[in-house]
Amino acid sequence: MDPPILLIMGTGASMLWWEEAFCRMLAEGGRFVIRYDHRDTGRSVTYEPGRPGYTGADLVGDAARVLDAYEIPAAHVVGVSAGGALAQLLALDHAGCVLSLVLISTSSAVPGDRELPPPTEEFTRFVAAGRVDWSDADSVIDYQVAYARVLAGGRRPFDEAAARRLVRRDVERAHDFTAARNHDSLPDGGRSQAPLSSIAVPTLVIHGTADPMFPLRHGEALVEQISEGRLLALVDAGHGVGRADWATIVPAILEHTAADNAG
Repeated sequence: MDPPILLIMGTGASMLWWEEAFCRMLAEGGRFVIRYDHRDTGRSVTYEPGRPGYTGADLVGDAARVLDAYEIPAAHVVGVSAGGALAQLLALDHAGCVLSLVLISTSSAVPGDRELPPPTEEFTRFVAAGRVDWSDADSVIDYQVAYARVLAGGRRPFDEAAARRLVRRDVERAHDFTAARNHDSLPDGGRSQAPLSSIAVPTLVIHGTADPMFPLRHGEALVEQISEGRLLALVDAGHGVGRADWATIVPAILEHTAADNAG
């Protein structure tokens, strides 16, 4: 089997946000690519909004269980945003499952002593003022598209039509699109207390210089704390895995997960 790559998406996002064409590029590079729906997203199990019945630690365990279901003892793990935090915790708490890490648009999953910058004013204003009727699919789609625009960082053209198609697919595919809000209020459930310095696998940190949620300093701090970490900064990129950056991100992941680079 080709070297496995487990893709972990962020808060409230299903596997669709790892777009099929992106996954295909990785597969054509000789990787066995796995993406999956978090609980309360897509076709996964859903819980009553406001009463998830699981914790953040359960989401970490879910990643390990996905590998178990494929009978894969260990994989290269790629996480974006909150998925990057889950990937860090997987490497800390289930070290044997992780061959290498790729952390995209994320920050430290464990408390540290570094002063890190807050989100941008535009991001903060949107989060504070955004209005959405979670009982109405069209309202949710409009809100999510507007949120995607803010996350894009504002330094590049924003493809609203493509964003709207993706968001609509995500909403229509979900068992209950309102349940994704459960991710915003999950208890830790026993978060690892180990420092990031104990992560011992090769780690590639990919971070946009225009990320409005986690400014670039967050990515730099990860590299400083993980002994085998290195940084790939994407000029003018925002938060996430933008299509304009696939031609840079995919070769970087393939190089990082090659047998002679991944330990």
